[in-house]
Amino acid sequence: MIDMIREQRLAEIFMEVADSLTDDFDVLDLLQRLSTRCVELLDVSAAGILLADAVGELQMVAASDEHTRLLELFALQHDQGPCVECYRSGTARTNIDLNSRGATASWPRFAARARETGYVATHAIPLRLRDRNIGALNLFQKTPHLLGESEIALAKALAGVATITILQQRTLEQSHIERTQLQTALNSRILVEQVKGILCERWGTSPDEAFSAFRGYARSHHLRLADFAAAIIDGTFDTATIPQPLPRS
Repeated sequence: MIDMIREQRLAEIFMEVADSLTDDFDVLDLLQRLSTRCVELLDVSAAGILLADAVGELQMVAASDEHTRLLELFALQHDQGPCVECYRSGTARTNIDLNSRGATASWPRFAARARETGYVATHAIPLRLRDRNIGALNLFQKTPHLLGESEIALAKALAGVATITILQQRTLEQSHIERTQLQTALNSRILVEQVKGILCERWGTSPDEAFSAFRGYARSHHLRLADFAAAIIDGTFDTATIPQPLPRS
């Protein structure tokens, strides 16, 4: 039954990817969906995605939850962690015990912050196609079990899907299109983070709840996340229209 559910979800992912292969697809929404799908399909607690900008510097663009987003930003700020090394080397690092001496020695600040967040293991998968490396996928676990070969292979496949989809968008102007798409995703994320803060303050909810309501409204009304966020920020959209998250009991 579990395998059947996983196969069904995989089929849905590939349909989502197929739908994204248009001139105006929303790369930020695709990557956000990928991060949540990783948590659904793999035996992990959270996922985050980093992309390189126009000058090759990593930026955080998607995460399955707020804690992971902050951890990824911390890793970038201190320029350490398996995801950073994975991007630079183009090599996957899997089943990393964050309590091990090796992890503590290699990434002292990152490992400590990850443990504070509740994670005990992590995995880093490059977003790579042949000799092109455009970012990395980071997976986190709150339980100390190892991911098997099939789970690792699936994680690599999901990372590959994201990579191919992004690079597909450069067919008209090659590298210029690729840099534009990646930079657009990074700029869009800044707008989304601003809106999360606005909605959190207005509703008194958590960042995850605010983002879920914001994204749900955008998807149900076929709005691009960046455009929707810009409309909220400049005041042309009334946020009272968005159904507020239900209060936690």
